Amino acid sequence: MLFLWLAAATALAQSTDSVYRLGPGDRIIIKVFGEEDLSMDVRINDTGRLNYPFLGELVVQGLTVTELEQRITRGLKGSYLRDPAVTVSIAEYRPFFLYGEVQKPGGIPYQPDLTVERAIALAGGFTERASRTKIEVVRASDPKHKAVRVELSDPVFPGDVITVKQSFF
Repeated sequence: MLFLWLAAATALAQSTDSVYRLGPGDRIIIKVFGEEDLSMDVRINDTGRLNYPFLGELVVQGLTVTELEQRITRGLKGSYLRDPAVTVSIAEYRPFFLYGEVQKPGGIPYQPDLTVERAIALAGGFTERASRTKIEVVRASDPKHKAVRVELSDPVFPGDVITVKQSFF
């Protein structure tokens, strides 16, 4: 039973990581089988880059875990290693932010498949004065940084800024 649960959790994490786009603040683990000097645990800097041995500065912002694995493998193959076995995993997602009428506003570590309702629960729930319908989000992916109204069932993404407005009743 435990084995099935672990297998399902691993499959979910892999499916989430296969579509998740890396960005500043994410902490990733890069492992190259048999090459400890090429393995690292690193947080992606504010420019979306990281310095990697032999390959120099890599732009990783916007890449999936699989795309980064492929980029490192191509870079190391041939002149450095014959057939490198590279794995990349996300150790810690960048946070999202929750403000307004919640018990504990601030930055909260992202979790895959998060909804607005679950995010509010992570922040200790609504305050007495909170509106359950006037909730806005500024998506990290929106270059205009425009606040849009969201429902409790809407998804939350890393870097999002959610504001729970005050109710007038």
